[in-house]
Amino acid sequence: MIFRAHKPAFPLDNFIESLIYYDGLSTAHNLDRFLPDGNTEIIIDLAEKPQYIYDNDTFEEIQACRYAWVSGVRSRPITIPSGRGSRMLIIAFKKGKAFPFYPYAMSELTDTVSGAELVFGRAIMDLREQLLAAQSIDRMFLLVEAFLVRQAGDAIQMDISTRCIEYALLNIVNKPTIRRFQQLSDQIGYSQKHFINLFREQVGLSPKQYLRIIRFQKAVQAIEKNEFIRWSDIALESGYYDQAHFINDFKLFSGLTPNEYLKRKAATLNYIPVD
Repeated sequence: MIFRAHKPAFPLDNFIESLIYYDGLSTAHNLDRFLPDGNTEIIIDLAEKPQYIYDNDTFEEIQACRYAWVSGVRSRPITIPSGRGSRMLIIAFKKGKAFPFYPYAMSELTDTVSGAELVFGRAIMDLREQLLAAQSIDRMFLLVEAFLVRQAGDAIQMDISTRCIEYALLNIVNKPTIRRFQQLSDQIGYSQKHFINLFREQVGLSPKQYLRIIRFQKAVQAIEKNEFIRWSDIALESGYYDQAHFINDFKLFSGLTPNEYLKRKAATLNYIPVD
């Protein structure tokens, strides 16, 4: 198996978490339930066989994905292949930072997986052909960086509204106990309505929806770190009012109770083997 992760240089480093290339992944299972994590990706498949999205309950194929596709921010889990035998290059954006590279609001892609050519036109397919012809993984990363810089154009320069939403995101990610978004919008200097619209346009969800996902992710990470689990402590540390709210959100975002998740989780965060 080959696995490489690459951190782009400035100015892309402010928007891209990493570029990931893998080939020959080996897994003991076929399907994963992929949990909402607040992230957005572009996936370029360097194999010819299509991948599928499956019904979360019946595991029937519900959508075919081929060559390249974009995954918007998600508010519910999806069931996808485990990656066994795949060869892919993934552009993983930082939380809420994908919007300069897209031709329309990120809310248009929320809870969807769409063919990348529908978003980026022929340019993304040209990139895939260049990646297939590349002589090294490093060359692949350089080609992707050049594509992203061209795609963003002047939008890669952060304006005032972009910095305001960045500030809001940092507060949400670092302080999942935030209750009053009016106070946050006051700090930013926009009306609450304008703040919510900007946030949804750039991130894909409303601030309250996104906060719920971040709280859930705090809980998932806390479960990984703690050898001995006390659910009341996990709920409190993750920013929930009480254990009941914690359990309800956990079931919403994973399809499992916390105890079921604990029994079924695997080594890779946010991927639960289901078949």
